[in-house]
Amino acid sequence: MELLELKISNAQKQISKPAEIKTRKFSDDEKRRLAKASVDFESMLTQMMLKSLTKTTEGGLLGNEKGLGADVFSTVFEEKLAEYMSKSQSLGVASMLYKKLTGENLDLNKLKAEELRRTIFPSEDKFSGEKLTPHKQALQRLKRYEPIVKNVAEKYGVSDKLIKAIILAESSAKHDAVSNANAKGLMQLMDGTAREMGVRNPFDPRENIEGGTKYISKLLKDFGGQIDTALAAYNAGPQNVKKFNGIPPFEETQNYVKRVKAYLKFFEGE
Repeated sequence: MELLELKISNAQKQISKPAEIKTRKFSDDEKRRLAKASVDFESMLTQMMLKSLTKTTEGGLLGNEKGLGADVFSTVFEEKLAEYMSKSQSLGVASMLYKKLTGENLDLNKLKAEELRRTIFPSEDKFSGEKLTPHKQALQRLKRYEPIVKNVAEKYGVSDKLIKAIILAESSAKHDAVSNANAKGLMQLMDGTAREMGVRNPFDPRENIEGGTKYISKLLKDFGGQIDTALAAYNAGPQNVKKFNGIPPFEETQNYVKRVKAYLKFFEGE
């Protein structure tokens, strides 16, 4: 592959021109992908700068040794160094790019924590056909809130099984859960949604369950009782469901709908 020449005196100038980009409201999945793309872009930019530096100094970052595997090790070292530099905000390009697109600050600590969580703590739930059997500990946590779920579900005319399925998919029944997008509590309410649903303390189990149930009840009415689209709207926002006239083509949202429905199958089969 031909080596690309890169001569940059100020890396931040490369993204300073598209200041006219208008920010819009992104879903949690879009924000996660934009954050990763921003970090990957900075890593690629850093690696290109390192390659240019290597060529300028006529030597590799591991020295001037030539021999079997030397070029490979040098390339791998450059890639890993670039990745480390981008994730430690050495240039700040990822943060600038993310803020230009979303209008929000990029929290690299949350991004790295989420990557670590996904790597070390993969889901322990078990799929069986279309049914998803929750982890035992999650079911034990959920059991504490079943009286609240039943009461609130009856109040808003929503299936208590659906509410339990949403709670498991959203937080694994952890009342103090907080997402990367700052969604909070058992049903992962965003601050704006919590206020709209009259929730003062999203970490209070009853308030959170009532707010989340009230919201999914509203979405079910808005989307003609269609569970799939109501769940997609719960995850990605009603505007995205309307925009795509159905479940948006977001991997996280599509997986979310499948996950909730699989939990629902589990509760229906109890």
